[in-house]
Amino acid sequence: MTDRKRSPAKLGDVVASVLEHAGLSGRVAQASVIPEWPRLVGPQIAEVTEPLLLQQDGTLCVAVRTHAWMQELTLLEPELLGSLNGDPSRPPITRLRWMLRR
Repeated sequence: MTDRKRSPAKLGDVVASVLEHAGLSGRVAQASVIPEWPRLVGPQIAEVTEPLLLQQDGTLCVAVRTHAWMQELTLLEPELLGSLNGDPSRPPITRLRWMLRR
């Protein structure tokens, strides 16, 4: 019997391995658009919106301050999706769902 000492694994490597094994690494990568939202959409849009959750089908639900902004953002959705999906290494956001903030 050999008595080999193993060096401890890095926590980030362990978490990445668990997520990969569970089939969740792509979903976590996809959800990374939420903390990156202000950089991806710009300060003006970020000021009147708040990304809330990412649905399993890739739809990002976003709270919007006013009806007028909701209308404007609906028209800008193709450009916003292009910006959100600029990183080809993560699964794409398929749709934006605008919700009036209550």
